[in-house]
Amino acid sequence: MLKVGVIGGGSISEFHIKPYLANDQVQLIALCDRNEVRLAKMGEEYGVTNLYTAYKDLLANPDVDAVSICTWNNTHAEIAIQALNAGKHVLLEKPLSMTVEEALAVEQAVQRSGKLLQVGYVRRHASNIHVLKKFIDAGDLGEIYYAKASCLRRLGNPGGWFSDIAKSGGGPLMDLGVHMIDICWYLMGKPKPVSVSGNTYTRLGNRKHIEKLSFYKAADYDAQHNDVEDLANALIRFDNGASLFVDVSFTLQAKQDEVSVKLYGEKGGAEVEPALAIVGEKHNTVINMTPQIDDLAFDFAGAFANEINHFVACCLTGKESLAPVADGVAVMKMLCAVYESANTGKEIIL
Repeated sequence: MLKVGVIGGGSISEFHIKPYLANDQVQLIALCDRNEVRLAKMGEEYGVTNLYTAYKDLLANPDVDAVSICTWNNTHAEIAIQALNAGKHVLLEKPLSMTVEEALAVEQAVQRSGKLLQVGYVRRHASNIHVLKKFIDAGDLGEIYYAKASCLRRLGNPGGWFSDIAKSGGGPLMDLGVHMIDICWYLMGKPKPVSVSGNTYTRLGNRKHIEKLSFYKAADYDAQHNDVEDLANALIRFDNGASLFVDVSFTLQAKQDEVSVKLYGEKGGAEVEPALAIVGEKHNTVINMTPQIDDLAFDFAGAFANEINHFVACCLTGKESLAPVADGVAVMKMLCAVYESANTGKEIIL
C-alpha cells in the first residue's frame, strides 16, 4: 500500500483525490490546506482525519510515503524540495516551477533524495495519446518535423491566483501553454530545443464588462486584479530541424474558443485535439484514419485517473515515470525563454 497525502485543496485537488480513493493500492491518509474551513469539509467528505494547515507538518508525518502538490505555482518548487528532503515521492502539478533556477534546484533534490518526482503533464496520460504514441513509435508518421498547437479562450481569465503574476508566474502561457508545448514536444520525441522566439500581449485585461458569457472562475476570483498576459505565441526550433508553433490566450477577440494540436511527419500526420485523427498514405492515396476508441477527444477525468495510477505504480515498483523531472526542467526552459524573448524583442538561444 502507498500512503498518500495531498497538499492544496483547490479545484484541481479533487482530480488527484478521487483517483487515489479509487485505487486499491493507495491509502489517502493526510490532507493539507491553509483554509481551515475548506480543509475540514474535505476531511469529512473524503474520510481523512490527518488534517494540516501547514505543509511541513504533513511532511513530518512518517506514515506518508508520497504527496500530490496542488498549490499555487509560486510554491511548487519549495514544497517539492521539502517533500523530497523528507523522503516522500512527489506528484507535482504543472508547471514544475516559476523559473529555470527553481526547476534545476528541484532536479538536484530529486537526485539527492533518490525519490520519484512526476510532473503533472496530464495530457501524456490520455487514452488518445496512448493510441497515437503507438503509431509514432512504430514509425507510421516518420520523423515529425512540424507541430502547431492552440488553446485560445475568447473570454476565460479565471482570475484569482491565475491572474496574479506573483502567484502564477504568468498567464495563459504558464497555465495552458505548458500543456500545449509539452504534449507536442513529447510526441515529437523530445528533441533538444535550440532557440525560441515569442510574443506576449496585454491588450484586453480580464474583460469583466462582458455580459452573459460564463467561464471558469477561480475560488479567489477578483475582477480588479490582473497583471498577466492575455495572449502569448512562440516559435520553438529544435536541434533536429523540427519546429513547433504555439499560441494560447485567456482572452481574445475570437469567434469561439479553440483547442487544436496538430503534428506533421514525413510519412503521416495527426490531430490530437479536438479529437484524434491520423493521416497516412497507402497505394498512392492519402488516408484519413479514425481509431475506433471510446476517447477520441481528451478525457479530463480519465487522463487524471491514468496519471494517478501511473504515479502509484511507479512509486510501488520503482519503474521510471512517463513525466520525469528532467522533462519538467526542459519545458520550463522553453516557457521562460518565451517570456524572455517577448520582453527583449529578441530570439533566445538555448
